[in-house]
Amino acid sequence: MGLIVQKFGGTSVADLERIRKVAERVIQTVRQGHQVVVILSAMAGTTDHLLKMAHQAAATPDKRELDVLLSTGEQTTASLLAIILKSMGYAAKSLMGFQAAVLTDHDFGNARILDIETKRIQHILAGGTIVVVAGFQGCDTEGNITTLGRGGSDTSAVAIAAALNADLCEIYTDVDGIYTADPRVCAKARKLSAITYDEMLNMASLGAKVLQIRSVAFAKKFSVAVHVRSSFTQEEGTMVVHEDAGMESLVVSAVTHDKNEARITLQKVPDQPGVAAKIFTPIAQQGIIVDMIIQNTREEGQTDLTFTVPQSDFQRAMQIERRIAAEIGAETVIGDENIAKISVIGVGMKNHSGVASIMFNTLSRENINITMISTSEIRISCVIDEKYAELAVRVLHTAFGLDCEKPAAGGQVR
Repeated sequence: MGLIVQKFGGTSVADLERIRKVAERVIQTVRQGHQVVVILSAMAGTTDHLLKMAHQAAATPDKRELDVLLSTGEQTTASLLAIILKSMGYAAKSLMGFQAAVLTDHDFGNARILDIETKRIQHILAGGTIVVVAGFQGCDTEGNITTLGRGGSDTSAVAIAAALNADLCEIYTDVDGIYTADPRVCAKARKLSAITYDEMLNMASLGAKVLQIRSVAFAKKFSVAVHVRSSFTQEEGTMVVHEDAGMESLVVSAVTHDKNEARITLQKVPDQPGVAAKIFTPIAQQGIIVDMIIQNTREEGQTDLTFTVPQSDFQRAMQIERRIAAEIGAETVIGDENIAKISVIGVGMKNHSGVASIMFNTLSRENINITMISTSEIRISCVIDEKYAELAVRVLHTAFGLDCEKPAAGGQVR
């Protein structure tokens, strides 16, 4: 008998019929002899609906009260699943985040988990009862309800699995695993049987939305085996685990794309110590994440500095940098929202040369211009014009030998 944590996303609990299907899946696991802790998201669309109401109530809702409101979505699904399980003859008990002793910091809307006290959950499990926990939420040291940010239920699941030393954490979603590319873009994408934590971390940060990046970081830190699979089929999904010699030996495991970034360039910036700090400190103070950075040196002590930010933060970042440009004596600030970031990812890149050459030559043959490049030990990313993004994914997928013989059916790296 093992201990399994099962997390079900919003589409898996979209209505009562689907919650009943979740109950059947949970019961199936219990019948196999396992103890089960279930983590639930809110019904699909519920969080957005609650946010809309909050902003109708006030232009800038109080963050503490907003977390209280948003947490009700997961409370609803947790209680409904427990009700259904009991009606089917299985002992079940729902717990809110604070009842499950998920302790967080005070950052309302994007709280981070500090600790999880598992005694209550373990006691309930010992009595043969299924534990159903509302995901996405916790409680700070002052007793305030907090939420973990978008995708926070994934983080709840992996963190609880780590705290309980669970044998497996199953993430049930509307896709059937991790694919080598988005099948909606690349028909020849194929599902991976396994992927490493590091590869998944890179994919999550570069456009793939199957797993929330904080949940993958938790899984890697505490060595939680994660199984990403569909709640609508019985098929095996993709295991996210530590690198293993027995894993499929791919140099490149996946090609991802992200159209949600924008580029900003400060031209003719004085090439002096401290200038870069003046450019990026105000951005950081506003909570805007800077990704790729390139500096091109000009003559006469000047340089051009280019960086990317999330598209949603583009206008704010441009306003900040226009002010900074005037202060430091830069000539002008230009921006572009019509870009895409294309990345190739794979732990096999650590031991193989020529990956960059293949990537650049492949894009060149399609007359796709590269404007920015960023690399790490297991990743190469390029910024290109947005209109070429899907073509770039397909040709790179082929160039690195990732194509399957038959078009992918279902599942996606989104």
